[in-house]
Amino acid sequence: MNFSVRTATEKDVAEMHKMMIELAIFEEALDEVIATEEDLKRVLFGSTSVSGDKSNQSPIVYAHVVDGSDGLAAMAIWFLTYSTWQGRYGIYLEDLYVRPNFRGQGIGTALLNKLAQVCQENDYTRFQWSVLDWNEKAIDVYRSVGAQPIEGWTGYRLTGEPLKALAQSK
Repeated sequence: MNFSVRTATEKDVAEMHKMMIELAIFEEALDEVIATEEDLKRVLFGSTSVSGDKSNQSPIVYAHVVDGSDGLAAMAIWFLTYSTWQGRYGIYLEDLYVRPNFRGQGIGTALLNKLAQVCQENDYTRFQWSVLDWNEKAIDVYRSVGAQPIEGWTGYRLTGEPLKALAQSK
């Protein structure tokens, strides 16, 4: 198959949202998805600013896609991170999803390659992501490009009521 990685456009949002749902089903977490197409469109293409400074409005979330025969074959959704120790930005890959009928053709690796290029072009020093420990096929792809698990670190997350409770505590 001949394919190329490109930056996502607003026209891709509906198809990307469908892929988000497909990924959630694959990860057995469909009940956790509350994001809408409008949410995705807003973060990828709307004017946003974390600091509240309206003069500095730029995307906070980015996406690359690969076209397939009948729509999108794959997507990568990512955002910038920052290392205080290195004094440089990095990329955190939130989601990489290749539709089942396009797997095994190098598309996932091509998306990883593109994001590694973004790191190199912008002097970003880290490119990282998380993977479910049972997703051996994805782990094999990640290992094939030289990625290593981060030993000694455990991810933590606050959501829902615990997040609200912490925000309201004094």
